[in-house]
Amino acid sequence: MSFGNQGARVWRKTGEKEMPKCLKSSVKYPQSVMVWGAMSAAGVGPLCFIKGRVNAASYQEILEHFMLPSAEKALWRCIYQDILEHFMLPSADQLFEDADFIFQQDLAPAHSAKSTKSWLNDHGVGVLDWPANSPDLNPRENLWSIVKRKMRNKRPKNADELKATVKETWAFIPPQQCYKLITSMPRQIEVVIKAKGAPTKY
Repeated sequence: MSFGNQGARVWRKTGEKEMPKCLKSSVKYPQSVMVWGAMSAAGVGPLCFIKGRVNAASYQEILEHFMLPSAEKALWRCIYQDILEHFMLPSADQLFEDADFIFQQDLAPAHSAKSTKSWLNDHGVGVLDWPANSPDLNPRENLWSIVKRKMRNKRPKNADELKATVKETWAFIPPQQCYKLITSMPRQIEVVIKAKGAPTKY
């Protein structure tokens, strides 16, 4: 996520074109922050702000400290809601122990590295088989679009303010929004199939 001039405009009279007060500076390289975040049908997980480039080792550290705890919490919420709604299984403990989830990620080099695959396998994390370059099949992309839209009127002055704005916006994403995005996937898949892989509205 980055920030720059935010589309600022100025009003000027004829002949004032070159006056400093009427010039808009351009931000060639806007400050930005790299963010890792998890979501499920139960809501969003914690955010991790990443410094520098992500390699396989740093990505595995993110998975261990952010993805696994987040997935367990999200699963527990889904399972508990299921118990309340259906009363199908005798105990929450039994449900939790038997629960599975499938992890979805893109094919960035750090994500698809052999050591990352081994790490996920060693931790019993099933990964969704994922076609390359398919943002229209990833509900996470839709979620980031929502976050950016909610941040549109904010004016962070530096990277720290940008981080704070991202965290605040992320924290107020309602679980229902995530549920809606996840459950829209069958429709999205149908649209992509009909378009034969061409770009879609998603």
